[in-house]
Amino acid sequence: MNLNLTGNHLNITPAIRDYVLSKLERVNRHFDHVIDVNVVMSVDKLQHKIEVNLHTRGKDIHAEAVEGDMYAAIDALADKLDRQVIKHKEKKNGVRYDGSAIKRDGAAGAAEPESPPSERPR
Repeated sequence: MNLNLTGNHLNITPAIRDYVLSKLERVNRHFDHVIDVNVVMSVDKLQHKIEVNLHTRGKDIHAEAVEGDMYAAIDALADKLDRQVIKHKEKKNGVRYDGSAIKRDGAAGAAEPESPPSERPR
């Protein structure tokens, strides 16, 4: 995984770099086909914004988060990115659709005998 960290109006300290790396490890835990990650961090007055472009085999994933604190923005971004990567992985593997729920509902409906029209209350 190639990582590119960029800071706009912000110096990227080793602590921030380590924190971003530790949060991006969650992505590698779910999906190991990550080719390239571009992270752009910026500060505009009191808004801390972080954007990530994640290049994987077959798809590019983009996520961004804006918070009042850079560490909170990194946490929010990691959650968003994690959800998107899991969704992409499930779509790729075809696991998102489970037809067993439809089969169970159909079997339950067939087990109940219908009352004849003459016995129905009016």
